[in-house]
Amino acid sequence: VKLYRGRIHTHHINTSAVCLAGSFIRSDTEQLKEMFHMFVLFCLFCWSLIGVFGESLSVMEGNSVTLNTDDTEIREDEDIRWTFGDENSLLAKIKKKKQITSTYYGTDERFRDRLKLDNQTGSLTITNTTTEHTGVYQLLIIRAENSSKTFSVSVYARLPVPVIISNSSQCSSSSSNCSLVCSSVVNVEYQDKNTYSCVLNNPISNQTTH
Repeated sequence: VKLYRGRIHTHHINTSAVCLAGSFIRSDTEQLKEMFHMFVLFCLFCWSLIGVFGESLSVMEGNSVTLNTDDTEIREDEDIRWTFGDENSLLAKIKKKKQITSTYYGTDERFRDRLKLDNQTGSLTITNTTTEHTGVYQLLIIRAENSSKTFSVSVYARLPVPVIISNSSQCSSSSSNCSLVCSSVVNVEYQDKNTYSCVLNNPISNQTTH
């Protein structure tokens, strides 16, 4: 009876050990699965950020800007679509196999006579830009595995040459006070040798008057 009980007791201990080891194995497997899922979510998040922000381009009003597909040549099985803004307004498309190339101007016609589509690469050029062309452009390449690219374009107005105006009645060699006004902006900076300057600038250009 003692041996019998001992066997039962020993068997019970061994079964518990096996169950405990199994629980550790399941725990490690679940952790690995969770880590893998987190990695996948992180990759998707990074991919979505690339899709949202994409490439940033800046251009002076009146100049041209080219949105490149980074392809040297469109394949026969590819279609190209360019859209603009939150409404994804269609700007241009290429159906390579059918040899169809089209450009569109939108309902407000802000792109009329301003779009040039490269039939070989699919790149889109906007000519004679205005500030109304600032916004997000989306490229969609339709093929066996679709791909997309986003462009954030900023068009800046041309800056005028600032003018410094002084109150000539007060600005004399004997006067201790002199009022200077800078056109278009409120800042007038003092430099060495009794020189003042007025600066207009934006991220891609500046105009200065001394």
